Parts: sequence; C-alpha cells; structure tokens
Amino acid sequence: MSSSRRPTLALLGSGEFESWTEPVDRWLLERATGDGSVLILPAASAPEGDEVFDRWADMGLDHYRALGIPAEVIPIKTRDDADRELFTERLGDASVVFFSGGNPAYLASLLSGTKYWRALGEAMDRGLAYAGCSAGVACLGEAAPDSAARSFSDGALWQPGLRMFPKVYLGPHWDALDRFVPGLKDFIVASVPRDCRLLAIDERTAVVGDGLDWTVMGSGSAHLLDSATWVEAGPGQTMSAALLGTEPRAE
Repeated sequence: MSSSRRPTLALLGSGEFESWTEPVDRWLLERATGDGSVLILPAASAPEGDEVFDRWADMGLDHYRALGIPAEVIPIKTRDDADRELFTERLGDASVVFFSGGNPAYLASLLSGTKYWRALGEAMDRGLAYAGCSAGVACLGEAAPDSAARSFSDGALWQPGLRMFPKVYLGPHWDALDRFVPGLKDFIVASVPRDCRLLAIDERTAVVGDGLDWTVMGSGSAHLLDSATWVEAGPGQTMSAALLGTEPRAE
C-alpha cells in the first residue's frame, strides 16, 4: 500500500463461513469502502481439485447469502488466472476480499508478483478490506508453510511468503496444532528467526485491525511472540503491534 489510509484487516485462525464469523463480517463491511459485496477466493484449495475448491466456494456463497450480503466467487486457481484482467477488474467495486483455507505456500506462489496481487494492493489503498482464514493468513508473512511437505526437517516446509507482514510469521490453528502433529507448535516457534515475530491465532478466532491496533473476536486468543516474550489477548481484548509492511505484495 502506498496511501496514508490505514487498511482494514481480519485474520482468522480457522472456521471461515461459520456462524461465529458474522460479527467479523459486519466489522469489515462497516469500515470498508465499495459496494458492500464480498469476493470469495478459495484459491489455496485449488491443488486439492475442483470438488474441494467448489465446496469452499459454495460454503462462502451460502454463508453470505444467509447474512444478506452480496458475494461472488473469483475462480483463481493458477498464476495465469491471477494475471487475467477479468478477475482484477472485480476488485474495483467490492468491499471485502476473502481468501479461505488450503495450502499457504501454494497461495503465496500463486499470487506473488501477479496483476491480481498488485491490483489488490491498489484496492486496499482506496478501502477494500482484506480477510483471510488459515492459508489466507499464513501466506501473508515472511515465509509460508507448505502443507503438502512430507517432512519438517528437510527445509521443504517454509517457502517464500507474500510479505504483507514483513519479518512476521503467521500461525493459524494455534491451539490445535499439537493435535495435528505433536510438537508442531514448538517446531514453528523454533523456526522463527530472532529478528522476526510470530502472530499465532487460535481456531474460531479472528484478529481484526488496521495493522497497528488489533482486537480479538471469536472464542480463542491471539498470541504475539516478540523478542522472546509472549503477549496474549483474549476475546474483546486489544493489542498494539505494528505488523504491516509498506507493500501488500511480494518483492
């Protein structure tokens, strides 16, 4: 971003398109410019096939239809799609862009340097809100985890992130990670370089804010690791953390 306008952001640890997210959706729309509509991008799930992609797309459409919020799916699945003018044009009028879950590293590699990512930055300058869940959050930092990696020890897990949040690692599903893979939380903490920070978000929890001040919504907590010190905030609580970079795009 290049303007002085503060962005509108919602980072969800899990549970997109579920009933608990309605206050998050309303919060975003109250602050965003545009026509009141939401663009749904299940792009991170594209490697899992069209059936999975379409399931997330339909969940999003059903969710916003129930809330009376106009929404449409932007079917970006590849880098070629992300360079199509037809899709970038839709960013001009919408109020919210929502990236749902899947593979964070795939999403980062799909978007990095594309027309869509550049246009998204320009749209955020005029007031488009960014929302992401799971992969839609984990792709935004210094590095993005490849959920298809077969091992954590061979260097394949961490791939370049989009660096909307430079020198920051993002950890969605935080309270559930050790149930997925025992020791995964400790592995992630150990992976964060000393000059970087880690923002971890529990499941069914959102951190909403403007890149400087953040409020926790949902049922869990947000956890910020900065200089070997943890700061935590629960539902309704706020934290101050200047995490956003000057450009919402990869270099």
